[in-house]
Amino acid sequence: MRLHFSQVQTRPLAERANKVRLADFAVPTEAAPDPLPLLPNILVGRDFPAFVQAVADARRAGRPFVLMIGGHVIKTGLSLLIIDLMRRGLVTHLAANGSVSIHDFEIALIGETSEDVEANLPDGRFGNWEETGAGVNTAVNAGAAEGLGYGAAVGRYIAENDLPHADASVFAQAWRLGIPATVHVAFGNDIIHQHPAWDAGAMGAATGRDFHLLTETVADLDGGALMNLGSAVVLPETFLKALSVARNLTGGKPQAFTNAVFDMVRQYRPLVNVAQRPTASGGEGARGYVFTGHHEILFPLFYCALRRATD
Repeated sequence: MRLHFSQVQTRPLAERANKVRLADFAVPTEAAPDPLPLLPNILVGRDFPAFVQAVADARRAGRPFVLMIGGHVIKTGLSLLIIDLMRRGLVTHLAANGSVSIHDFEIALIGETSEDVEANLPDGRFGNWEETGAGVNTAVNAGAAEGLGYGAAVGRYIAENDLPHADASVFAQAWRLGIPATVHVAFGNDIIHQHPAWDAGAMGAATGRDFHLLTETVADLDGGALMNLGSAVVLPETFLKALSVARNLTGGKPQAFTNAVFDMVRQYRPLVNVAQRPTASGGEGARGYVFTGHHEILFPLFYCALRRATD
């Protein structure tokens, strides 16, 4: 059966029930409590402060801290903490998969996100929401035509159109701060690829530019740090390829950096492609850590500890 995506029927977001609200997000405080004195100096209780210190040392030395995130990070209410770290100059590059741009856009537009997939899948409503598909695709299509990457295009659109909750958008704030924010997409993975406004060529060009931009950041990662927070496949795979290209073009750099995986379960690709393989040849200057637990608990602990280590 020949199907024409131009005939997909979309529905307004006003008809959709959402599971996540901006009102429930974690909010930064002026004085961050220090969780590290409560940790035992044993196993992961020893590793967690070591990673925090590595990130703090990297930023003091002017080296990068790359934060890679999956969509669940936005859905667990962590956007405002990430934005605060960007404003403080602690996150220097934000890398995301495609779902992040969708949830971030919806938060900026309506202050809510995360539909009930099981309820909407039987009749084909799942993912077919007009404002989300039209807005993100319009942003990417226009940005691609002007030579922007996907992340910058979405950030610019949210910021310049002054969406109602733009201050809670990680992409809008990255755009305003001049921080690289890149989106790395697998076609068919995201609901906006179902929308009639989707232009695969434009999105391919935009996400391709973002791969180049991430690779340039990775090439300068010596002495820096990187965290993979909640991406099981796309970002670990993208990072590994960016690292290989960087080493190919620079004669083997970078080698000496610190990586960490923060996720709810231990999974193969984050473990080997972020924590193990990239740091295996770096000697004493390279370390890889794995921290397992819920994003909405682990990342606020990291946020507070890094604030205390750098304030």
